[in-house]
Amino acid sequence: MEKFFFSDYFCQLNRLTTSLIESDLINVANKIINNQKLGGKVIVVGNGGSAAIASHVTVDLNKAAGIQAINFNDPAIITCFANDFGYENWVKEAIKIHCKSDDTVILISSSGESLNIINGMMEANLIAESTVSLTGFNKKNTLATLGSINLWLDSSVYNYVELVHNIWLLSMIDYIIKYKKN
Repeated sequence: MEKFFFSDYFCQLNRLTTSLIESDLINVANKIINNQKLGGKVIVVGNGGSAAIASHVTVDLNKAAGIQAINFNDPAIITCFANDFGYENWVKEAIKIHCKSDDTVILISSSGESLNIINGMMEANLIAESTVSLTGFNKKNTLATLGSINLWLDSSVYNYVELVHNIWLLSMIDYIIKYKKN
């Protein structure tokens, strides 16, 4: 057993968490605040662990920040839309129904290569002015080129990527709570 596993792990996590340019998170938070003033909401979508992040972020946006937010983590909508439109298109079809021009769409994919998330982003770009991708792994992944703001983490370790995405999004919510002007 490695004697310093956890101290090394947390040092690496700290380095990755602070690797983002702070203005990028401020820009996302301000887009959410401005879009809310125009009647917009936040749509957050991911697969697997990223879906769990989407759920957490949605709850905190609604309850703590007073920002209307939704996600598509209901198994009935996922299985219905995947059955009817194909798994690669279910996010796109859900966005077609729920997304409006003043919404902010946040799509999360650790690899940036999840086809359902990529297709969802392409649809969101046709409707919403503000789209945000959160990815890791390869800097030139497909999703990282599609959002109006793209937040990329330089790691290929799933848990690092998912933990940091969660930290970035939750810290952004705390920023919104502190600076939102109704």
